[in-house]
Amino acid sequence: MIHDSVLSCVGSTPMVRLDRCFPEPDTEVIAKLEMLNPGGSMKDRPARFIVEQGLRDGTLHPGMRLVESTSGNLGIALAMAASLHGLSFTAVVDPKTSTTNLRLLALYGADVEMVTELDEAGGYLHTRVRRARELAAAPGAVMVNQYANDLNWRAYHETAGQEILQTVAGSIDYLVAAVSTTGSILGMARRLRQQHPNMKVVAVDAVGSVIFGAPAGPRQLPGFGASRVPEILNQQEIDQVLHVGDADSVAGCHRLLETEKIFAGGSSGAVVAGIDKLLPQLEPGARVVTMLPDRGERYLDLVYDDTWVAGLPDAQWEPEAVDAVAS
Repeated sequence: MIHDSVLSCVGSTPMVRLDRCFPEPDTEVIAKLEMLNPGGSMKDRPARFIVEQGLRDGTLHPGMRLVESTSGNLGIALAMAASLHGLSFTAVVDPKTSTTNLRLLALYGADVEMVTELDEAGGYLHTRVRRARELAAAPGAVMVNQYANDLNWRAYHETAGQEILQTVAGSIDYLVAAVSTTGSILGMARRLRQQHPNMKVVAVDAVGSVIFGAPAGPRQLPGFGASRVPEILNQQEIDQVLHVGDADSVAGCHRLLETEKIFAGGSSGAVVAGIDKLLPQLEPGARVVTMLPDRGERYLDLVYDDTWVAGLPDAQWEPEAVDAVAS
């Protein structure tokens, strides 16, 4: 097949058994390799979906400007999608955004605005969102608002969820996914549960993230966890929450690379650590499906840099390992 643009290459990512990372004989863990999307992450899906849906329904048209608060992956994906459809894009970032992502945003043609003022939660997310809203108030500008945009979860429902059903024969007992906006976990869960109504949905959240009501705390990995509760979240659709600290996420990344030679980003390491916490609870023969959201190259100066890793706290506060959210 010859594609008309790189955007039509988004999706249809392969799935692989993680038998070397999780050699337990009675458990099968299958991962969707989202880092193989052309923009390098699963965020290519909502970026393409939001832009193309907006152009179809008339809320967007060439010459307009998209604005979003983003730590990297969605911004890179939006810059790619916007430019190919004749739109401009401004990414509002903060000092924790990696130098690699800042460079990629510029190369993809995004305008980058960095906020430096800490917000009331001790992070930058609220400051970024406020600045994005200010910029989106200009004529011809629209804020993507991934935390409240239903097109976010719909992108995964109509693409990744459907692809998993077409690829995985037989039962799916658990969906385990890292969360930030919660769009990916909700979209996939809603599609998969149409055929697997008894499937358990397990969210892997960061220690220090407030998405599921845990106390706020410092977090060093970008794009994982959040200091606000997403408007699109429906907690009743999540069966369990596993909290994973930065150090365990880093260890999960290195384990994934060592065992499977999969070079993935920080939230993929968190998924590995989360599944480790889940394994003792699983019934014999359980099948787990997960997503590995992005590429490791974007974390060379973070997860894969010994100096950065050495600067992580030796001990981090951890809430209960598994929290029941829905009865």
